[in-house]
Amino acid sequence: MRYITTAVAAVLTCCLLGVPALAQNKAVKIGVLDDMSGPYADNTGPGDVASVKFAIADFGGSVLGKPIEMVSADFQSKVDVGVGIAKRWYDNEDVDLIVGIPNSAIALALVKVAGEKNRIVMPTAAATSELTGKGCGPNSIHWIYDTYGQGKTIVNALSKMGGDTWYFITVDYAFGLAVEADATKFITAAGGKVLGSSKHPLNSMDFSSYALQAQASKAKGLMFANGGNDIVNGVKQAAEFGLVKQGMKISAPLAQFPDVHGIGLKIAQGLMIASPFYYDMTPEARAYTDRFTKEMGKPPSFIQAGTYGAVMHYLKAVKAAGTDEAKAVLAEMRKMPINDFMTKNGSIRPDGRVIRDMYLMQAKTPDESKGAWDLAKMVATVPGSEAFRPIEEGGCSLTAKP
Repeated sequence: MRYITTAVAAVLTCCLLGVPALAQNKAVKIGVLDDMSGPYADNTGPGDVASVKFAIADFGGSVLGKPIEMVSADFQSKVDVGVGIAKRWYDNEDVDLIVGIPNSAIALALVKVAGEKNRIVMPTAAATSELTGKGCGPNSIHWIYDTYGQGKTIVNALSKMGGDTWYFITVDYAFGLAVEADATKFITAAGGKVLGSSKHPLNSMDFSSYALQAQASKAKGLMFANGGNDIVNGVKQAAEFGLVKQGMKISAPLAQFPDVHGIGLKIAQGLMIASPFYYDMTPEARAYTDRFTKEMGKPPSFIQAGTYGAVMHYLKAVKAAGTDEAKAVLAEMRKMPINDFMTKNGSIRPDGRVIRDMYLMQAKTPDESKGAWDLAKMVATVPGSEAFRPIEEGGCSLTAKP
C-alpha cells in the first residue's frame, strides 16, 4: 500500500507542476516569425532578426543560467504556413516567445494558439487594433503601434488642414480593413465623409485603376490603407496620375521611413507619417540607429527598433520572475514600466496594449533633406493617453466588467 501511495503522489506532483516544468527547458528561446522576402520585408524581416540578435547580445546572452537562443522563419504571407510554424515552435522546439508577424490575420490566429499552449506572442509588426479588441488574449502583448493610433494621428491632423472628404485604397485582408474601419471612425467624428474605397490584393504592382477611381471621386484626401511595397507602388502611381498636383492630400498611416525612402522625397514630400520612433529622438536612439545601419546598411524602421525593445523587456521580466513560464513572465512584464531608447515610462494595459507617445511627422522636401535617410521632421507629439483607443471601447474580454 505504501508503494501505491508513493506512486500516486508522484503522479499528482507531475500533474501539478506540469505547466511550469514544460516551460523550464534548457534555453530561453525566441522565435522571429516574419516576412523575410515579401512586401513587408524592408520594414520587418531581416531587420527584426538583427534587432533580436542585438537584444540578446546586450542582455549578455543568457538569463537564469540558461542561454538565450533565437530561431527565425519566413511565413511567406500565408496564414496556414505562419500558424503551422508557430505551432511547431511551441510544441516541438520549446520556443517561449514569438515576435514579428507583419500579417494581422496570422497574428490574430497566434493570439489563440499562444493561449492554448501557454506561451507568449508579441506581434511587434502586426497592426490591427483587434489584437487588443475582440481578438485579444491573455498571452499576447501588442507592443508597438496599431491601426487606431496611426489612423487617429493622421486623420486628426489632415482634418485640421481642411481634409473633409476621403477616398481609401485598401489592401484586402484583416490589416487593411482595420486601417480603413478605424480611420473612417475618426473621419466621421471630425465631420468628414468617405466618398469611396477600392480594395486591392496584397503585393500589388498596378494601382492605376484604383488611382483613377480615387481621382473620379473628387475627394480632398486619399488614404492608402496598406503597407510596405504597396504603399511605395501606390503613392508613386498616384503621383504619376497627377493626384497631388490636383490638390489631393495623400496619406499613408502605416508608412515607415524605408517606405518614404523607396518613394523618394520628390514625390513623398509633405506625406504625413505617424511614428513612435525617429532616429534622433534621443542620443540612445541615434546610437542604436548607427549600430543598426552599420549591420544592415540602412536605418531601422520603427517596427525593427521596437522589436529590440520588446525582446529586452521580455528578458528583463524573465529575470525578475525567476522562470520562463509564460504567466509568471507576463505578470512581470505588466508590472514593469517600459523604458528604452524609443519609449519612456510606457505601460502595458490589461488588454495587452502598450501605451507610449506617438509622433506626427512629415516627409521633408528634397531641399530640406541633408542626406539619403534624412527623410522626415517632427510636427507634433501625441501623448499615449490620447493616441490609443480607450480600453472600454475595445471589446476585449479580458477587460469586461463582471
